[in-house]
Amino acid sequence: MRGHLNVTLSIKSSLAVAAIASTLVLACAPAVKGVKTDPAVKAQRIPTGEFDDQIDDHAKAMREQGREIFRYDTLGSEAFWGDKLGLHRAIADQEHGGVGKGLTPREALKAGLKVDVGKLPQILVEAIKGGKVDLDKAGTTIELLKADSVVGVKGFFSGNTMTGIGITCAFCHSTVDDSLTAGIGRRLDGWPNRDLNVGAIAAMAPTLAPMTSLLNVPEDKVRAVLASWGPGRYDAELNQDGKAFRPDGKTGATLIPAAFGLAGVNLHTYTGWGSVTYWNAYVANTQMYGQGTFFDPRLKGHKFPVVTRSKFDDVRHNPDVVTAKLAPLHYYQLSIPAPKPPENSFDKAAARRGEAVFNGKAQCARCHVPPLFTEPGWSMHDPEEIGIDDFQAKRSPDGKYRTTPLGGLFARAKGGYYHDGRFADLNAVVAHYERLLKLGLADAERRDLVEYLKSL
Repeated sequence: MRGHLNVTLSIKSSLAVAAIASTLVLACAPAVKGVKTDPAVKAQRIPTGEFDDQIDDHAKAMREQGREIFRYDTLGSEAFWGDKLGLHRAIADQEHGGVGKGLTPREALKAGLKVDVGKLPQILVEAIKGGKVDLDKAGTTIELLKADSVVGVKGFFSGNTMTGIGITCAFCHSTVDDSLTAGIGRRLDGWPNRDLNVGAIAAMAPTLAPMTSLLNVPEDKVRAVLASWGPGRYDAELNQDGKAFRPDGKTGATLIPAAFGLAGVNLHTYTGWGSVTYWNAYVANTQMYGQGTFFDPRLKGHKFPVVTRSKFDDVRHNPDVVTAKLAPLHYYQLSIPAPKPPENSFDKAAARRGEAVFNGKAQCARCHVPPLFTEPGWSMHDPEEIGIDDFQAKRSPDGKYRTTPLGGLFARAKGGYYHDGRFADLNAVVAHYERLLKLGLADAERRDLVEYLKSL
């Protein structure tokens, strides 16, 4: 009992001493003077935690709005693809306002267009499974467009008559997982559609007059250029510099890049140009021919002669239906992770060894800095630094190549690697750098390095 009393008295004494000490410290501390509260902060008087909730709500809203824009918003592009080229009149048969037999689903799938199974009525899904849908009838294409299921393509209708057509970001930068059948499945946003033959689809238009007048060449030459692109390629500089072919006679079109794994990445394209938001504005206004605002004084000059006719250095539309959508679009793109490769698509033990080669002897990590796998900062290089020609680099304002991030390499293997697919596979990429940098890798190190790249 006496011991318990002593402990209790000891605790009380300690608390008393602590209280006296605290009082003395506060009494002796100088008053804080000359510090003013930010009036904006003072005016808010936000309860604890409320602004965090606003951030969460804002993030969710931006992602959802961005996904909707990415998938379904034409950004006013129907004014070009429909009103000027009349592409919808080639897609629809005469019964639905077209000028010919129309485009059948089989032909559309062959051209690389994809169908989102999630937008199809279940009865139609079952009919496709059972082989009861006529894929050789243009009227079926009309029904797919009416269901808003053709990835990246939006048809406009008045009753059964197709009156226009526009494209969305998903046209080039989404595909499907083929879960129902080839070309029909669940969406894979951000994946480049390396099956899409943009040139062939554009060439379906009844008239290419807007393109011929812009490029100042006859229509047969424009059609030849479009035919030269092939699946998975697009030329985003043609209507700026007019350079349709490389010096070796091959197409100037580049492989459609991925739009996933961009969080933390500075520049967007193979040759830089600008940030993700810059490129969204560039594509929306100068490639999709949307109705917005775009400004880049770098385009005004002898390097981009077509701009004297296009005025793409300073695009202004009223109303502007693009600019307000750039922020949520950007946010959604940054939310798309690089996909993980299939479980059994690489040798895991070899990949672990290859990581050490990547970070060490092969010098890959010098530019492809993990975990971004590009340089933090200004990720641009002269052509001679990476051992290739300067054709595509010179088509950009800065004349350099960007260090492309490596996440999800398996999802962009089709068509080859580098901007023009010049390297058929990862073995060829490794062989190129081994020659250029004189790496002296052993055969086993090469194999392990390739397995590591396949694992990213």
